[in-house]
Amino acid sequence: MSHCSPAQANLEANDVPRIAMLGQPNTGKSMLYNRITGAGAYVGNWPGITVSLSNARVTLSGRDVEFVDLPGIYDLEGFSEDETVVADFLKTYPVDLVIVVMNASQIDRQILMPLQIRQLGLPAVVMLNMVDEARKNGIEIDTEALSARLGMPVHLISAKYGEGYPEAISSVDEMLKVRENAPPAYADYDALRETLMTEETLAETLSGAVVYPDVPPQTITQKLDRFLLHPVFGLPLFFAVMLFVFYVVWTIGLPSQDWVGIITDWIQNRILEPVLSLGPSWLQNFVINGIWLGVATVASFVPLIMLFFFCMAAVEDSGYLSRAAYLMDTWMRRIGLDGRSFVMQMMGFGCNVPALMGTRVMRSQPLRLLSMLIIPFSLCSARLAVFVFIIAAVFPPSQGPFVLFSFYVISFAAAFLAAAIFSRSKQFKNTEPFVLELPPYRVPTLRQVWLRGFGELREFLHRATNFIIIGTVAVWFLTNFPTNATGLDTWGGQLGELLQPVMAPIGINAYLTLALIFGFIAKEVVIGSLSTIYAMSSGLVAHQIATTVSPAAAYSFCLFCLLYTPCLTTVATVKAESRSWGFMIFSLIVSLVYAWLISFAFYQGALLLGFE
Repeated sequence: MSHCSPAQANLEANDVPRIAMLGQPNTGKSMLYNRITGAGAYVGNWPGITVSLSNARVTLSGRDVEFVDLPGIYDLEGFSEDETVVADFLKTYPVDLVIVVMNASQIDRQILMPLQIRQLGLPAVVMLNMVDEARKNGIEIDTEALSARLGMPVHLISAKYGEGYPEAISSVDEMLKVRENAPPAYADYDALRETLMTEETLAETLSGAVVYPDVPPQTITQKLDRFLLHPVFGLPLFFAVMLFVFYVVWTIGLPSQDWVGIITDWIQNRILEPVLSLGPSWLQNFVINGIWLGVATVASFVPLIMLFFFCMAAVEDSGYLSRAAYLMDTWMRRIGLDGRSFVMQMMGFGCNVPALMGTRVMRSQPLRLLSMLIIPFSLCSARLAVFVFIIAAVFPPSQGPFVLFSFYVISFAAAFLAAAIFSRSKQFKNTEPFVLELPPYRVPTLRQVWLRGFGELREFLHRATNFIIIGTVAVWFLTNFPTNATGLDTWGGQLGELLQPVMAPIGINAYLTLALIFGFIAKEVVIGSLSTIYAMSSGLVAHQIATTVSPAAAYSFCLFCLLYTPCLTTVATVKAESRSWGFMIFSLIVSLVYAWLISFAFYQGALLLGFE
């Protein structure tokens, strides 16, 4: 089997055999999808991680086959948004085969899904994943008996380590060959609704085919949970783990900027400037100050962002973050949310967009809207780059990790405060019960951490490429016209000066104000625009900010950047997920006003206490 690039396939065309991958959350479905397709889908060890369709084409026995990774759901007849997405897909788009992925340790809780697939009239093969864990738990599985009762092939696999994978994928290939002349199948939901699945039906399917030990062995998960889920020490330990993550990012990632800086300086001095010197001076100014300095500044943060993604991938894949959601549920309920909202808040530290899409797992519309209102307060990777730049320029190196971690804590506190305020409104009242599966702890593999971290980095660079050049070019025009003007006399400087009556009370000068304006496009643009605004390299900009911006003003700037209007992509996602222009505009106004009030309270309080 050979791989090709992820397909931006037209799902309606179905010009090649189509295989849909289906399963409950936390069964390793997306991990198996990655192993098959090499597409690098988002994989994590918590429920609700897959919230949209991913599709890719691979070559299987010399022919193209399309694989579609459907959202993880619990019930094919459910009514949450992700369950509706799956039902609409199966009714609208024909499939040649369905791969049902199940957790081999939880067959008794997941057997309903292959039975439902059979009633839908869809050809299927069952993959019992995580067989290594089932074996450790003393579970015996007779695949032949289970296959006979389900009426479909059953295979034991480990998507993580590759055990049983060659045989399972060969079975998929054989089934496609058998069905080569058969038409693709649509789901018959009428037949499903006419069939009542009773507890007796499920028990008969498993009787004798799956045998559980009389006394389940005590697992490492149970031992760890006694400590990690402790009602007193659990939460402090979680925040200590996150502080350690930021400490690693700071102490290892920050020095890497110097290496990238050496490379970008060499490119500028040895290639760009000699080549551009042959042309007019305005062209050299435009390319160097309008494009290159912004791109080079953001590029210097790539190693740091990559390290952050890898650290978070390891924490996520271990199963620890779902424990954090469990620990936070009691506190979240007091402000109208639940543990799922905390999970989505954590997802927002990579990027707000997938976190907003992740709210589809919530059946309650008020809960979805309230969660979507607070998710943009998460300290996303783009903001992380801004904060590291400002903190490194203004604060002593020894204070850096703690100042950075304080914004992590504030992002939570700000989100919870906003939720507590707005949950009093009837529009945001939640009545949905909270159910969360706690997966076993797992040792993350280097392969999965790489796939997860590199996939996030790829998305970050994709967003940065799209927005940074546009943003820095716009900043260049505003800071270079009128042609004879400099500094605050330029159009950009005048715009910054115009807003000073609003921004000066929170300690933000005209230059930083202009950077924030362009940060609305994407937060990555903030750093790139600073290099363009000052017409300096990132090192000289850092020195300039260190000499002109006080620690209190720098902290206020970062506070405002953390809480104010998110990037355009996030705004568009809020509109798409809420299906409401009114809610999108409301969320924009809330973030702007909220950011100003928090920054004002901090900065003026710092001045009253004698800090500058």
